[in-house]
Amino acid sequence: MKITVVGIGYVGLSNAILLAQHNEVTALDVDENKVDLLNKKISPIEDKEIDLFLKKKKLNITATVDKSIAYGEADYVIIATPTDYDVETNYFSTDLIENVLDDIEKESLKTTIIIKSTIPVGYTKKIRLRYKKNKIIFSPEFLREGQALFDNLYPSRIIIGDSSIEAKNFAGLLVEGAEKKDIDVLFIGSTEAEAVKLFSNTYLAMRVAYFNELDSYAEFNNLNSQEIINGMSFDPRIGDHYNNPSFGYGGYCLPKDTKQLKANFLHVPNKLIDAIVESNATRKDFIADRIVMNNPKIIGIYRLIMKSNSDNFRASAIQGIIKRLKATGVKIYIYMNLFYIQ
Repeated sequence: MKITVVGIGYVGLSNAILLAQHNEVTALDVDENKVDLLNKKISPIEDKEIDLFLKKKKLNITATVDKSIAYGEADYVIIATPTDYDVETNYFSTDLIENVLDDIEKESLKTTIIIKSTIPVGYTKKIRLRYKKNKIIFSPEFLREGQALFDNLYPSRIIIGDSSIEAKNFAGLLVEGAEKKDIDVLFIGSTEAEAVKLFSNTYLAMRVAYFNELDSYAEFNNLNSQEIINGMSFDPRIGDHYNNPSFGYGGYCLPKDTKQLKANFLHVPNKLIDAIVESNATRKDFIADRIVMNNPKIIGIYRLIMKSNSDNFRASAIQGIIKRLKATGVKIYIYMNLFYIQ
């Protein structure tokens, strides 16, 4: 198959490399530096498996900034562009997705379009009415920054928001590239697939928020939060995973996805979804207040990344703490171990 992937971020690059094992893949991006690095077999993002595959595996992949080259005669075009949350509209900004769809129409390309970007519930049905020339399918992505390719090689599940032959063929391409055997593949409605993505990430955010509030309680009452968590985690219904207290959930996915789901609940009675979003701000307030209670003159911050094994500090939770501390006038020093490639 000839496959074009639009966007060389975690989602786009991991999918491009997965599929380039058995297909002809073109990666399109506006960032010339990313394109140059990828063509030199150097990963533009920090990901151990991506580094390894680029160095060791035989991959049929080319990166370009040229749209006409990228779209060419592609059998599939995968859209993996960012959809940042707009606080004014209470909606993901899907402009970049629609720019790609416009470009494909201008090229008069007959292809199947796979949206991997996270989108609002109901978006695919709406966009299909606007762009009728090509098949448009939503397929949610479930991966971790820094381990994106690993999560595509060993997927927890593959979900396709369509049941057409094009959808089943695309699922087959993902299965073919994976190393895990007996992968659960679900073909469901497009709106249900969109909901799966947002509800999954909001559940994970809820779990982070829960253990953060446990930690706040322990800190306030001078208790050992780790001992409490250890005692809870022996219950198999709770488990010993996703239970580390933090500054709050941050990064590219959870903050925006929880806010989008909350917006989708506008006319639906709820308490929990609202609370998950509000809990994240409360946690940051609590940590900042506990620091200020000690009357510090200088505060040191060790790195800004959202988590270990990542080079991304966009929307990292620590930035919310820094903003609150800056408002008190205290001097702040930040240690940055910058990720770069020569």
